[in-house]
Amino acid sequence: MTLRIDIGGPPSGRLRFTASPLAELTAMLHVLAEPGHHPRFAAWAGDVWAGLRPELAERLREAEFLWRSSRADFLVPARPRPTLAEELDDVDRIGDEAYVRAALVTTCGSNRLHFGSPLEDATARERALDLAQARGALQEAFVERLLADPAAVRARVRHTLEQCGEAFFHAAWTGISVRLATDLRLKNDLLKRRGVGAALASVSGAVTLAPDGDRIIVDKLQDKAITAPDTGVTFLPTVFGHPHLVVIHAPGWQPVVQYPVAEASPPAPVSMETVTLRLEALAHPVRLRLLRTLARGPHTTGELAHAWELTPPEVSRHLAVLRRAGLLSAQRHGRYVRHRLDLPALTALGGDLLTAVLR
Repeated sequence: MTLRIDIGGPPSGRLRFTASPLAELTAMLHVLAEPGHHPRFAAWAGDVWAGLRPELAERLREAEFLWRSSRADFLVPARPRPTLAEELDDVDRIGDEAYVRAALVTTCGSNRLHFGSPLEDATARERALDLAQARGALQEAFVERLLADPAAVRARVRHTLEQCGEAFFHAAWTGISVRLATDLRLKNDLLKRRGVGAALASVSGAVTLAPDGDRIIVDKLQDKAITAPDTGVTFLPTVFGHPHLVVIHAPGWQPVVQYPVAEASPPAPVSMETVTLRLEALAHPVRLRLLRTLARGPHTTGELAHAWELTPPEVSRHLAVLRRAGLLSAQRHGRYVRHRLDLPALTALGGDLLTAVLR
């Protein structure tokens, strides 16, 4: 499954690579809300929680629906500013309806939800409250406050983000700014010298340019096509967002992609298609038996057939599935072909599956 962003074959100027303090802050807030997604930042998250004033910790739990499972669109700016304060000023300029709809999508639990005008339409309001209630008491209370007095909730959320700046963000931002700037220089140089395709390839193996040059293809657990407006697509590097690849693509919002900065020696990302092939290959009991034997060492087709009382053609069919999934390699020794289990690929499947799902 893929997300396709139609860019209509624009010049490279339609793609913008820049950094956003607000987007990085909310990536940090996601780490604090879901430390299990980010084991490399577990110690950092523990230190931050330990140092937070009780009032701020409570505020973060109160509004965490804006960044926990997905990111409210207004927290990932398409037009980043140099400072967090300037970006929060831009958020303040968003109309109440757009702000509330974006907040409801994340609070009610799905980016497939679409709300009409919940501040004016009683039916849309009731639907939002019912969905929030199904998610839990905290979500219901947050949505009730948001619909009753959006101005007060907006002011409280802004104040919470400002307090996070003082408590931990500004220090962390200073520490990672060099990494972000280095990544941006690389991306913008590739965009200028080698074009859109090379720049996208450097973002992630999950982001490619379609052969016709008209679409950006993002390997995500969704199947959707959108069109970028004249303002194009914004790409934001993140240190704390790893391994997520966040894409803002809701109607009325400029597409934004927040991607993890490159590591010193990053492993080649495994596509969702490959992960799916491996899961399907492992779902058959006969193939599991064959893998159990191959885990002990290389075997020929005939040896495997004899070990499990199968016919060689049947074994060959199952081995072909395992090879297509990248779980086996084969090496010829004279008249015989020995099949070998790729243990690293099998071992990495858990991590690859988690990364592909979280992407």
